[in-house]
Amino acid sequence: MSRPFTVIVAGRDAPLWLAAAALSRGLGASGVQVEAVELPSALASVDAHATFPALEALHNQLRIDEAMLLGATGGSLTLGRNFTDLAGARPAFLHAYGSAGTQIGGRDFFAHWVKARAHGLGVPLDDFSLTAAAARQGRLMLPDEESEIYGRCDYGYHLPAIPYAAMLRDVAARHGVRIHPAASVTVVPGEGAVAALDLGEGRRLRADLFVDAGGALPLGDNFLSWRDYFPVDRLLAAAAPPFANLPVYAECRAGPTGWTALHPGRPATFVTHGWSSAHGDDAEALTAAGAASGLPLAGAVVRAVVPGRPIQPWRGNLVTLGASFDPVHGVELLGFQIGLVQLLASFPAGSDFAAERDEYNRAATAALDRIRDFQSAHYALARYAGPFWDAARAGLVSSDLAHAVALFRARAELAPFEEENLPPDSWRALFLGHGVEPERWPPAIDRVPPEEVKAQFRRMLGFVREQVLRQPTQEAYLAGLAHG
Repeated sequence: MSRPFTVIVAGRDAPLWLAAAALSRGLGASGVQVEAVELPSALASVDAHATFPALEALHNQLRIDEAMLLGATGGSLTLGRNFTDLAGARPAFLHAYGSAGTQIGGRDFFAHWVKARAHGLGVPLDDFSLTAAAARQGRLMLPDEESEIYGRCDYGYHLPAIPYAAMLRDVAARHGVRIHPAASVTVVPGEGAVAALDLGEGRRLRADLFVDAGGALPLGDNFLSWRDYFPVDRLLAAAAPPFANLPVYAECRAGPTGWTALHPGRPATFVTHGWSSAHGDDAEALTAAGAASGLPLAGAVVRAVVPGRPIQPWRGNLVTLGASFDPVHGVELLGFQIGLVQLLASFPAGSDFAAERDEYNRAATAALDRIRDFQSAHYALARYAGPFWDAARAGLVSSDLAHAVALFRARAELAPFEEENLPPDSWRALFLGHGVEPERWPPAIDRVPPEEVKAQFRRMLGFVREQVLRQPTQEAYLAGLAHG
C-alpha cells in the first residue's frame, strides 16, 4: 500500500489556517494528507483584517457560515474604502465593492457614462452603483436576484484578527488537519529541496510538499523587493472606541506625512497609520494618527513594512504563498488567497511536478505584480500635498501600470491582463478618484441613440434609489443575525 502524498503548511494566525483548511478540504478526497506547523501568534489585540469581497468565496468553500463568522469574531461588513484629504484640497472618492450601471446596447455602461459626462451630464458614477449609493446612505447592500441582474454587489469584512484566527484553527481541525505547535522551525536542506522541518525537541517532519503560509520560513535570496514602488516603511496599529452608529465602509485620510485608515468594528474602531521613517519617528506618527482619526488611541503597536514577493513562489518542493504588500488598501489576505487558489489549481498530479511548478510561478508572480501595481497607483497618481506624497509620486511605476493609465486616459478602457484579480470597477474608482480623466470613449458606443441612453440612465437611477431604500443599516442587520 503506497503512502499518502503529504503536505506540511508552516505559519501562524489566519494565513496558516486558511491554507491548511483549504488544502485539506480541496485535496483530502484525493488522499492528500495535510499537517500544520503552528508558530506563536504575531497578533496584537489592536489588529484586524479589512478584507476584499473574494474572501467570502473561500469561506464558502470551507463551509464557514457567515452568521457564525460574524458572531464568533465580532466582525462587521464593509462596502469599500473612502479616501479623503485632511487638508480639504482634493475631493474624496469611494472605492466601492460593486459595479456601476448595466450594459447599454450590449456595450459597457462606463463608456456611455464617460461620453454623457463630456456632453454635460452632472451625475456622479457612484449614483449608478448600488453598493456606492448604499454606502453613502449608511446602509448595507445585500445582493438579491434583482440586484444581481443589475450589477455586481459585493462586500468585505472587518474582522478582529485574534478571534478570527482562533475560529479558523477550529475550522482547519474540523477538516482533518493535524496540528503541530512549535516555538520555532528550521529548514533541513536536502538535495535541491527541503528534506524536513525541524521543530526542536527531536521533532522532524518530512513531506512531499512544504507550504510557507505567512513568512514562516526565510526567503533568503528568493526575495524581490518592491521598496522602490512604495513610500511606507512603518505601520502603526491601534484601537479606538467603536462608533455609536457603525459605518458601512472604511476611511483612509491623507495627511502631509502619511495616511491614517479607520476600520469600523463592533468591539473597537481599528486604526492604522502608514508613514515613512524619513518623515517622522514613531512618537510623531502616534500623534499624527491621533490627530487624523480624531479619536483616543490605545494599545499602539508599530511594525516595519518590507514590501516584496518571492522571485519564485514555488522553488523545489517549497511553495511560499502571498507577498508583503503596502498596507494602504488592505490586500494582504487577497494576495495570499490568490496564491492559495492557484496552488490548488496547479497541485501536482505526481511526484515530478516541474510543469506544475513552472505554471504556478508564471501565474502567481503575474497576479501579485498586478496587485502591486494597484497599490502603487495610489501613490503615483495621488495629488495630496506634503513631503510624504512628494516622495510617493517619485516612486517607481511599472510599464504595465503606465500603459494602463495611458489607455484609460485615452479611451476610457482598461488594459486586459491575463492574471487580473481586481474587478474593473476597482481600477476605475482608483483612476477617477486620483484625477485620471478619460479624454475619449470607444467609438462603437456612438451607434446607440442619445435618447435611448438618457432613458436607460433615468431607469438605472430610479432602480438604485428604490433598492437602496430597502436595505438595512449595519446595526439592524447584525442584530437580526444575532437573533436569527
